[in-house]
Amino acid sequence: MFYGGGSYYYLIIGLQIFCAIHCLRRGTQGRWLWIIIVLPVLGSLIYIYQEILSNRRFNAPKINIGAVINPGGNIKKLEDELNFTDTFANRMKLADAYLAAGQTEKAADLYKTSLTGAFAENEHGLMQLIIAYYELQLYEEVIPIAKKLYKIPQFARSKAHLAYAMSLEELGQLDEAENEFKAMKGRYSYFEQRYQYGLFLLRNDRETDAWTIFSDMLNEEQHLSQMEKRSNSKWFSLAKAEIKKIAAQQKA
Repeated sequence: MFYGGGSYYYLIIGLQIFCAIHCLRRGTQGRWLWIIIVLPVLGSLIYIYQEILSNRRFNAPKINIGAVINPGGNIKKLEDELNFTDTFANRMKLADAYLAAGQTEKAADLYKTSLTGAFAENEHGLMQLIIAYYELQLYEEVIPIAKKLYKIPQFARSKAHLAYAMSLEELGQLDEAENEFKAMKGRYSYFEQRYQYGLFLLRNDRETDAWTIFSDMLNEEQHLSQMEKRSNSKWFSLAKAEIKKIAAQQKA
C-alpha cells in the first residue's frame, strides 16, 4: 500500500525501519516486529510512545496493544476470564472495558451488581459508576454517589467529579454546579475540567468569563512540556475553536 505515493510513503517506510532496528537491538522483536509490519503507522507510533518515549523520560501508562488492535477481542477475553474466575478485580476490568468501548449500559450494570458486600464502598467502582450514569443521562443517580465520595482526595479533580458538576447543571442546580467547576480549576493542569467549565459559562450567557477560561488555558500551553502539550492537545484545540466562535459573535 502506497498511502497516496510520494514522500509520505517513504516516510512510513523509514519509520518502520527505524522501529524494526530499534526493537531488534533491544531483543523485543518477538513482541513488536509483526505489529510494526502489519500496522505500519499505528504500530510504529505505539512502539515509539511505549518503548522509547516512556522509557527515556516519562512515567507513561502502558498501552494495551490487543485492545487497540481488536477492542472486541479484548472484551471477549475479559468476559472469558470473568466466567472462569468470578472475582471483583475481573469484574472491574470488564466493566472498565465496556465503559471505554461505549457499552455503557453493560458497564453500569456490572459496576452496580459488583458494588456489594465488602466491595460496596470501592472507590474506583463508584467513580466509574458515576461516569456511566452521567453518560446514560441518569443524573439523579449520580448525586448520592458523588456526595458519598466527595471528601476522598481521588475525587477532587477526577472525571467522576466533572460528571457530578455536569449532572448538577442538567438538574438545574446551576450555583452548585459552578461551585464544583471552580473547585476543579488549577493552573497548568486539569484542562478538560477547565474547558468544560468554559462551556458551562457559555451555556449561561457568560461569554467574557468563558473567554478568560479559554485564554488562560492557551497562555499556559506554551509553558508545558511537549508530553503535556500532546496529552492535552484536544482541549487546547477545542478552546481555540471556542475563542474563535466568541470573537465571531462579538463582531456580528
